[in-house]
Amino acid sequence: MTVDSSGARRAGRGVRAHLFLLAGQRPGDSHTEALLTAHHYGHAAEAAGFAGVWIAEHHFISYGVCPSATTFAAHLLGATRRITVGTAACILSNRHPVALGEEAALLHELSGGRFRLGVGRGGPWVDLEVFGTGTERFTHGFHDSLELLTRWLSGRPEVAGNHRFPFRAVPVVPRPRRRLPVWVAATSTGTVDLAARHGLPLLLGLHADLGEKVELLDRYAREAEAHGQDPADIEHASAHLAQVAETDAEAARLVGSGLPPLLAGTREYVRLDGAPAGPRDPAGYVEHLIDIHPVGAPDRCRQAVARAAALPGVRHLLFMVEAGGGPEVGVANIRRLATDVLDLAPVGDDGRDTPMPASQAGSASGDAMARYHASHGNGYR
Repeated sequence: MTVDSSGARRAGRGVRAHLFLLAGQRPGDSHTEALLTAHHYGHAAEAAGFAGVWIAEHHFISYGVCPSATTFAAHLLGATRRITVGTAACILSNRHPVALGEEAALLHELSGGRFRLGVGRGGPWVDLEVFGTGTERFTHGFHDSLELLTRWLSGRPEVAGNHRFPFRAVPVVPRPRRRLPVWVAATSTGTVDLAARHGLPLLLGLHADLGEKVELLDRYAREAEAHGQDPADIEHASAHLAQVAETDAEAARLVGSGLPPLLAGTREYVRLDGAPAGPRDPAGYVEHLIDIHPVGAPDRCRQAVARAAALPGVRHLLFMVEAGGGPEVGVANIRRLATDVLDLAPVGDDGRDTPMPASQAGSASGDAMARYHASHGNGYR
C-alpha cells in the first residue's frame, strides 16, 4: 500500500496489506464451494497487488471449513508466484509441534520463502477430544508446544524434546536455512507475555478495537524488553474487517446482511464444558465490527486503515473481505480495497505493476516452480 496523498494516510508507511480468509460456508453453498471461493480470493489478492493471504483454521463448524491451514497454504502457494501465504492460525493444542514444524519448513523451502506460520492456542472445543490431546494440553501445554516449535524452526541441525514432548535429539529435516518467524494469535495478556518472552510477533484478531490492541502491544513491548528482546525488531500483524462501497450506509448494509450467516457458524462450536458458544448478541457484535473497522465509503476506509497502520509495532494488516456476501461481492471488495483505499497497483504476469482487465483480476499464473521464487512485495511500505 502506498500512503502518500495525505497526512492521515502517511501513517501507513512500512506496513504491508494482506487478506485474511475464513473460508466460511454460506447458506446454500457446499464445503467445496466455500473452499474454492477462498482460493479464488487468493488469486484475486495476488492480481490486485496485495502482499499476502492468511487462511484461518477450524474444525467441525461451518464458520470456517478449512481444517488444515497448512494444506490450504500449500495449494495456494503452488497456484501463485508472488504473494506470501500464511496461517491465521494453526491450532497448536491439536497438533504435535514437530509435525507442524516439519510442514512449515517444507512449505517455506519449496515456496522460496513465501510461507508464513501463525499459531494459536485455540479453544476448549470438542477438537481436543477428537484429536486426543485433551483439556490439559489446552490449559497448560501451549508454552511447551510453542517452545519446541520455535526451536525446531530456529535453524539448528538437531533438536531434542522437552518435558511435555520427551524425545532424544533428532536431525531437523528439512532444516530451515534461517530462523522462521512464528506469529502468535493472542487475545489474552498471558499469551501476549508468552510471545514477548520468546520475541515472537503477535497476530491480533478482529474482535478487539484499536484501544484494546494498543494496550496489548504496549504490554508486549514492556515484557519483551524485560526479557532482553528488542520490540522494534518485531513485526506484528493485525486483522481488520474491510468492506468498501459507494457510501457508508451501503457498506454497512452489505456487512449487516452478509456477516450474520457466517457468524451463525460459531454457534456450532461444541465446548467440552457444555457452555453455549458464539457471540451472545450477534447483531450487536456486527454493529461493533462495522463501527471499529474500515467499513464504508473509500474516505472512511482510508482513515480507518491509517489509524490501524499506526498501531505500534504493527507491520502487517490483514483484511477480512468476505463479510459482504458471496464471491462476486468479495472479489469486487478486494479490487476496491486495493485501488480505492490502499493505492495498490495490479500486478501483471511478469511481476511488474501493469494495468489488468477486470476479467482477468481473479486469475493467476500457473508457471513452473522457478516462477514461485520470484521476489515478492508491493508498494505498501
